[in-house]
Amino acid sequence: MQIQPFTVEIDQSDLDDLRHRVRATRWPDPEPVEDWSQGVPRAAMRELAAYWADHYDWRRLEARLKTVPQLRTRIDGVDIHFLHVESSHPDAIPLVLTHGWPGSFVEFLDVLEPLAEPVDDSMAFHVVVPSLPGYGFSGRPTETGWGIERIARAWAELMRRLGYDRYGASGGDWGTSISTMLGLRDPEHVLGLHLTPPLVAPEVTDPSALTPYERESLELLAGTVDGSAYARLHATRPQTLGYGLSDSPVGLAAWIFEKLAAWADVPSPDRIFEVLDRDRVLDNITLYWLTGTAASSARLYWESHATVDGWFRDGTTDRIDVPVGAAVFRDNPRPSRRWAEQRFSDIRYWSTPERGGHFAAFEQPEIFVRELRASFAAMRERP
Repeated sequence: MQIQPFTVEIDQSDLDDLRHRVRATRWPDPEPVEDWSQGVPRAAMRELAAYWADHYDWRRLEARLKTVPQLRTRIDGVDIHFLHVESSHPDAIPLVLTHGWPGSFVEFLDVLEPLAEPVDDSMAFHVVVPSLPGYGFSGRPTETGWGIERIARAWAELMRRLGYDRYGASGGDWGTSISTMLGLRDPEHVLGLHLTPPLVAPEVTDPSALTPYERESLELLAGTVDGSAYARLHATRPQTLGYGLSDSPVGLAAWIFEKLAAWADVPSPDRIFEVLDRDRVLDNITLYWLTGTAASSARLYWESHATVDGWFRDGTTDRIDVPVGAAVFRDNPRPSRRWAEQRFSDIRYWSTPERGGHFAAFEQPEIFVRELRASFAAMRERP
């Protein structure tokens, strides 16, 4: 039940070993295509690796993390690492923000202060950002059963331990499913959800009734088959995959970098650095390497991905009755509000922001903060 302070302090020997391994990479042949259709091009990967080995500074991130309150507490047999930024505003709303794969708490660093200490009279939040079990500095489960429902129970316990009787929840990727599960399993304490986006099966019983937006959404969804094999590997052979990703930092970096680039709101993956610079990309990748969580993070797919069908990623079609705000950023899936209302009974806010992809808080922190505030403001307008 104890909550203890946590400080990130990586041994220099681990950083030296990382650089040595990057420089000793055994490179594959170059791809016989001129785009990303076979994965990350060798030239792009060699450029990123060279920067990683010769210029990237992990200590810069460590210094920043020392300014953010970090803690750990043991819940259901697993140590949970989390950031906890308390607002000075007396009416601040407790909020748990949940990441997914291949994300981490790092993607929320730029939204912590704006959410907790707004410069104007905007809504303020007490921000809690846990690392998923098997991710980052959280413990790695040594038994099966740590799917999204168990994680949601752990988050509810975490918020209780912090003294928050009522709280909001927000997330993307796995964070969407876990936040939705919180609304389903802990509705007496969840005051509302901010989902990016809500996950709901599209209604296609009458194709002629589809709106142009819905038709486009279905076409985009069909296109996600290309690039989706990673999820099947995670869901079926996370241990086998882990041997390679845990031994080769460039192999791990390519596995993660491809998704960061492909899912960002940019015209093509080679323009990823227009929204995320190399240091921020490598902060997230290096966290996975230094914590040795390639296999343990993938196991969440083994636990929960088998229940996925189309746009569902939470294994249930139960109605969600807590208030919901939604921001459908420029990424898949892109449900329509009409579809979402079939599952979420109390949608208070709905938007399609002008910029931002899968990692909205990482790519466009100001827009993410604006959308989250708008969601919870709408929830306050009426009971």
